Amino acid sequence: MAALLALAMTGFICIVTETLPAGLLPQISAGLGISQAIAGQMVTAYALGSLLAAIPLTIATRGWRRRHVLLLTIFGFFLFNSITALSSHYILTLVARFFAGVAAGLAWSLLAGYARRMVAAHQQGRALAVAMVGTPIALSLGVPLGTFMGSIVGWQTAFWIMSGLALALMAWVIAKVPDYPGQSAHERMPLKAVFTRAGVRPVLAVVVAWMLAHNILYTYIAPFVVPAGLGDRVDVVLLTFGVAALVGIWIAGMLVDRYLRVMVLASLAAFALTALLFGVGARDPVIIFIGVVVWGVTFGGAATLLQTALADAAGTGADVALSMNVVAWNAAIAAGGIAGGVLLDRLGVGAFPWTLAMLLAAAFTIAWSSPSHAFKPGLRSSATPVVAH
Repeated sequence: MAALLALAMTGFICIVTETLPAGLLPQISAGLGISQAIAGQMVTAYALGSLLAAIPLTIATRGWRRRHVLLLTIFGFFLFNSITALSSHYILTLVARFFAGVAAGLAWSLLAGYARRMVAAHQQGRALAVAMVGTPIALSLGVPLGTFMGSIVGWQTAFWIMSGLALALMAWVIAKVPDYPGQSAHERMPLKAVFTRAGVRPVLAVVVAWMLAHNILYTYIAPFVVPAGLGDRVDVVLLTFGVAALVGIWIAGMLVDRYLRVMVLASLAAFALTALLFGVGARDPVIIFIGVVVWGVTFGGAATLLQTALADAAGTGADVALSMNVVAWNAAIAAGGIAGGVLLDRLGVGAFPWTLAMLLAAAFTIAWSSPSHAFKPGLRSSATPVVAH
């Protein structure tokens, strides 16, 4: 458990490092002498680093010992958050943010496979849920935590704190996380072979559709809740979402190894029904909060469910497949921001629920149509154990 929680802490640092600037925009813009819009590109640079680096770095490090790779990613957070804290030049800050994103891209492709390797095959889903618990915590606390730290100690000190957490985590990993060898040359599946393996593409398609729907709503949650009179309660809405996501990850951890297929289909259906509920009751704050709870629960378990399905489908190519997941996930974040912005400008927030419903219906159809390799019914333990590294 101590080892799995170290992986969870790695995910927490990934997410908080990514979202920290969003809560510090006024201080960063004043400190670097730039506009808040320009300061916001620190988040973009981070996402771009993850997007571009995940697949090539994962392939390049497949033969390395696993703990060495994990420590390298955490050291990347220490180094580039420290540079961000020291920098007084915007371009240097942007470069540091890009390479912090590179570290995150490698970390995300590593964590799921690492967690799966620590336990028996029938416990892999539950282990992954523990390793992913840092994500909803960071999503619900990252921006408010950044805002709080920025107001108390300043934005540069906030990044120093993140560097300190990374340094402490390196000691934790050395003390508690077991090491494993990398893949031998004959075990390494080529990128194309992993992508074309039965089951991999349907899971990735579900990832894109599901996360695109999520990010359209999550990115523009502030204007979406205004018609319900919650424009000044966005923090409460996001906290509600975060707490519900923690419940969702607990439920997924308990059930993923027995009911993976059922959980995926139920989550997509529940989120789709919630979108329709938002469509007819967007002005009712009670409906909004009920919907946010359901949305949070379904999102909380998504990472566990989808990464488990993807790693199962990929077999010995799990690390490469999970790096593709990083790319798909970050692409959905970027596309969600763009698509949501276009919808907001042209059609207003009233278009969000129906767009979400269509995307989720597509994801449900793909998952329903892929029982043979992508989203198998029955107990996971009945399948051949998967070696992730």
